Amino acid sequence: MSDPTPTIRKLPKHTINRIAAGEVVERPASVIKELVENALDAGASQIDIRYEAGGRRSLSVIDDGKGMTKAELSLAVERHATSKLSPDADGKWDLLNIVSMGFRGEALPSIGSVSRLKITTQVMNDGAAWELNIEGGALSGPKPAPRFGLSGTRIDVRDLFYATPARLKFLKTERSESMAISDMVKRLAMARADVGFSLHNGTRATLSLPRETDNNEGRLKRLADILGHDFRDNALAIDAQRDGIKLTGFAGLPTFSRGSSTHQYLFINNRPVRDKLLYGAVRGAYQDFLARGRHPVVALYVDIPTKYVDVNVHPAKTEVRFRDPAIVRGLIVGALRHALAGAGHRASTTTSAYALGRAQVGGALGAHRTGYGNYQAMPIPNAQTQPLIDGFSAKVENWVEEAPEYFSPTQDIDPPTPQDFSDRPLGAARAQLHETYIVAQTADGMVVVDQHAAHERLVYERMKKAMADKGVERQALLIPDIVELGEGDAGLVLARADELSKMGLVIEPFGVGAVCVRETPALLGEMDVQGLLRDLVDDLRDTDETLSLNERFEHVCGTMACHGSVRAGRRLGAQEMNALLRQMEETPHSGQCNHGRPTYVELKLADIERLFGRR
Repeated sequence: MSDPTPTIRKLPKHTINRIAAGEVVERPASVIKELVENALDAGASQIDIRYEAGGRRSLSVIDDGKGMTKAELSLAVERHATSKLSPDADGKWDLLNIVSMGFRGEALPSIGSVSRLKITTQVMNDGAAWELNIEGGALSGPKPAPRFGLSGTRIDVRDLFYATPARLKFLKTERSESMAISDMVKRLAMARADVGFSLHNGTRATLSLPRETDNNEGRLKRLADILGHDFRDNALAIDAQRDGIKLTGFAGLPTFSRGSSTHQYLFINNRPVRDKLLYGAVRGAYQDFLARGRHPVVALYVDIPTKYVDVNVHPAKTEVRFRDPAIVRGLIVGALRHALAGAGHRASTTTSAYALGRAQVGGALGAHRTGYGNYQAMPIPNAQTQPLIDGFSAKVENWVEEAPEYFSPTQDIDPPTPQDFSDRPLGAARAQLHETYIVAQTADGMVVVDQHAAHERLVYERMKKAMADKGVERQALLIPDIVELGEGDAGLVLARADELSKMGLVIEPFGVGAVCVRETPALLGEMDVQGLLRDLVDDLRDTDETLSLNERFEHVCGTMACHGSVRAGRRLGAQEMNALLRQMEETPHSGQCNHGRPTYVELKLADIERLFGRR
């Protein structure tokens, strides 16, 4: 009796490569990413990228790295052949100690299996370059080729996915693919300021970045070339270290925010990554300063020992796993908040630039608007439409009474104070416009302050300090609330019961998959306990941090501060206005209100003189 037909079959090499290509080669941008990473690992100091038709028709990457010999070129297109890994003295291969950008040895054979691939490479002091071709997985070469420089590699990819036509249907428009390529190259260029990059779309050069010095100054110049020179003027330097992990980079002021998180760039050991934990840390650090829907601009670089991070998570190598994520998150949050606190009352320079542009002749008709629309479009919550939580109106009045120096009612403008504050950062108050804006004179210009936005931040900071001193008051529920979450989600939130208790939320297990809520924060009054717990579970699942409860506290504090602040339309005396300015100088984060709007605009005397043709 003959053996039955086997049901388990060994896949041919060509099919294996196509399966790998499905993981590694998602679109033209991912091809360029893999090739540029190879160039960086080869020690390139200049990388030139060119593509046509969004990368579908052709793309090429040329580097001046160390290149490959004829023997190395033949091995380079073999699957899982790489120069990035080597065994230790015991013959073991350590996948947790990866210091190179690539290490899988899948990129070149995967790309060659779905395109027409040509590799030309040369090494220093070799009489000839070597060329190898792969078409749909069929290999020819290597063979001698003309030299094109001292050392380096040129890789040309044509007709991407011609061997797998179904994949072409999943590509987006030429414009979308071009944008993806540009974004990918920019991220890689931000990671390595010491390497020059150029990008050409077949018609024109879209990016030309010279090599910069390998220090903070060079990195900031590279970031300014990519993110815009406004970023340089509105960036805070980040430099912190904890438990052998170092964090550097730059973070934008809260008033220099954007409407999406696409301008947040995170790098682990110079590798661009997209990590929920890191994005959650940025959100947590800025949650005190920005309204929902606004996002900071940051470029953060984490240098961490390889044994504490695993980059071998996904073939695309854009995800990482930390051995102790809490340390990394705490480092990011702490460093960002420290930098923001150090900024004091500093606000975005784009606000002043926008004001100057509008003050130009014809500005009122819409001139000079380009580049400063972000501030204009920033959502401004209407405090009049935000009802206070029942029972808290009296508390707002108490906050008001504690600051009589600029809360005493006045109907007449007081005479100017004899003390001159012109040498102070926010100057001396000279006038009040429309019972809303304070005009102050500084040593080298003038400042216009939004009295309500400014005092809103002052009251808010005082409320937070008082809450930190007294702790979070709790209120016991007459009838405990039972919330069904499911076994997994219940375990997730119960594991943080001690932390939640410190924030005023007391919970305990109640059978399988249920949680009993016995006490809630008194500050929040009556609340949807079930909705709160489900939001907490979502935050814990996404970021491993209890952000929703903190944000609810701050929303209430912000609402109270808004209603407890000196209102627009209220007349202030000189002493009150100067008192407000001095308090702003002493209060951290006073350059923006709780919603991320600037509290003041500063105009230098030189800029004012230019408006009138004096300069």
